[in-house]
Amino acid sequence: MFRAVTVEREYGAGGSLIAQRVAEILRWNLLDRALIGAVARAAQVDADTVGRYDRNIDSWWSQFHRGGLRAAAIHAGVTVADTEFFDAARVAVFAHRVIASAAVSGNCVIVGRGGQCVLQDRADVLHVFIYGPWRERVSRVRARVKPIRDVGESIRATDRKRASYVRTYYGCDWKDPHLYQMTISSQIGLESAAFLIVEAVLGGGQA
Repeated sequence: MFRAVTVEREYGAGGSLIAQRVAEILRWNLLDRALIGAVARAAQVDADTVGRYDRNIDSWWSQFHRGGLRAAAIHAGVTVADTEFFDAARVAVFAHRVIASAAVSGNCVIVGRGGQCVLQDRADVLHVFIYGPWRERVSRVRARVKPIRDVGESIRATDRKRASYVRTYYGCDWKDPHLYQMTISSQIGLESAAFLIVEAVLGGGQA
């Protein structure tokens, strides 16, 4: 039986809402926005700092600049707060630890952040990818976020960002079907998609 679920999704496909519904039905913990708080506690920094770097990738110049400043501070014997050097790579490291720990505890639904890669070797975790028709994605994003000039470009940019995160930190192709046991179109309805996942959790997997 599966003890945890990871949900990856195209932007606007409703994956976060589906994951939330799955967690509600199973009465499991949902690690989506809550993951930011968990990472903040693990890293001993404030949640706003984690939020700034969550699911991002530092540019080469940013990494070089921070590394130079840290080395200079250490060489000078100056104590500098860790938050001053906190970056996207460190958030990814702590997110990896939180996700791995959550899977050990079980009874959790993990949204994004490479969970399907972190937990790929665990037989008790169900990996799901949610995709959706372009028109529905555009409509959903337009209804949920503040007005933006080009909804389509926002969707494409977010998908590229998510794919880049997984590729950079885990060396995986975000849409590789071999990372998932289930790929579901949100066109069947968010509730129906959620129940398909719940049925798989309760009826499948290895002990």
